[in-house]
Amino acid sequence: MKAPLYEKYRPRSFDEVVGQEHLVGKGGILQRTIEKNHPLSFVLIGPPGCGKTTIARLYAKAFSIPFFSLSGAEGQVAEAKKILKEIEGSPLIYRHAILFVDEIHRINKAGQDIFLPHLEKGTITLLAATTENPSFTLNNALLSRMQVLEMKPLHEPHLQVVLEKYLKNETEITLTDDARSFLLRNSEGDARYLFNMLETLSLSCTGTLTSDELATLLQKKRAQYDKKGDGHFNLISTLHKAIRSSDPDAALYWFARIISAGEDSKYVGRRLLRMAIEDIGLADPEALNITQNAVSMYERVGSPEGELALAQAVVYLSLAPKSNAVYLAYKKALLAAEKIPNGTPPKHALNAPTKLMKKLGYGKGYVYDHDTEYGCSGLSYFPENLEGSLKFYSPKNRGFERELQKRAFFYEKIREEYKLGSEKAVDA
Repeated sequence: MKAPLYEKYRPRSFDEVVGQEHLVGKGGILQRTIEKNHPLSFVLIGPPGCGKTTIARLYAKAFSIPFFSLSGAEGQVAEAKKILKEIEGSPLIYRHAILFVDEIHRINKAGQDIFLPHLEKGTITLLAATTENPSFTLNNALLSRMQVLEMKPLHEPHLQVVLEKYLKNETEITLTDDARSFLLRNSEGDARYLFNMLETLSLSCTGTLTSDELATLLQKKRAQYDKKGDGHFNLISTLHKAIRSSDPDAALYWFARIISAGEDSKYVGRRLLRMAIEDIGLADPEALNITQNAVSMYERVGSPEGELALAQAVVYLSLAPKSNAVYLAYKKALLAAEKIPNGTPPKHALNAPTKLMKKLGYGKGYVYDHDTEYGCSGLSYFPENLEGSLKFYSPKNRGFERELQKRAFFYEKIREEYKLGSEKAVDA
């Protein structure tokens, strides 16, 4: 069976690797450990097609140590046990071996425990590769015994080197300048996908190809997006931060990326509602109404019309004045309620439907706020021992909260005047 094209052109040395000089270039961490002849256990994290498997294989090859590899894609715990048993059972032959586990995130955390005793005894150096955040997909015990090395995404100049190498050796097809640009752009940093496109073209075409012909012949690369993985959380988090930073264009880009990747629009709507509350709040009370209407619109008409309503909410939220004052105030109030769970209401706040309650002082001193000049009596409604000691809500000087700030100051002044009057009455 003929090997895939990307295997044929897989780099044979670190000198042929592009875009990862910080790891394999002169002075790179992996080069330094090779020079010291001391293999390092590590996990490579990076997007598909950036060279993780290639680097792991070349690194293992640099040492005169037996090398084994397996893929976590099939959850090959049984295969891993077989390899580890072979290494352990033949100390005179192996003594030490390098084991590479590709897509290690596909092996569950319990299954990853099989590597720990062998790392502890030093019978293996473990190399791994993943597209997922190791903090979430590797168990802590394993992660503490490995270096996490981040691979950089490949950019068009890196892929240009790869493409030119192919075109120099293959003669079935030639590409116009616009066709080359099309391939590089459509690869989106994935060298393996670039070779898959080239392989498709070499098997079905001859002669010179233009970008228009490539657009007809090739499928567009699917966006990397796992609804349950990093892609899901990273993109929605970036959308949230773009809105918080008042950048409607960036927010629309990430919104479009999320929707085009097939995310559930209802989930996006729920996140937008959270943003309206958490990051805008009372600086623009209309933001919640507009977002709620957009979510309702989507639920009523569906896609694609409903997504336009959500896009409208994205723009409005981006340009709305921002305040997290209520969000922070609520967190402080929750913390206070947790620390002081048994505060007693002041007597004037309590109703007194019976004579006994009146005798006990329930309702004594209560002032009906509507009967006062400004609609505020100045009475405190904190527990008596906490009166005046807790401050939660501090309105921002932005948007509608600027007006709320004035109101809060006004009512605080009335409460202070009432308190001073009460203290004078007590002194008298």
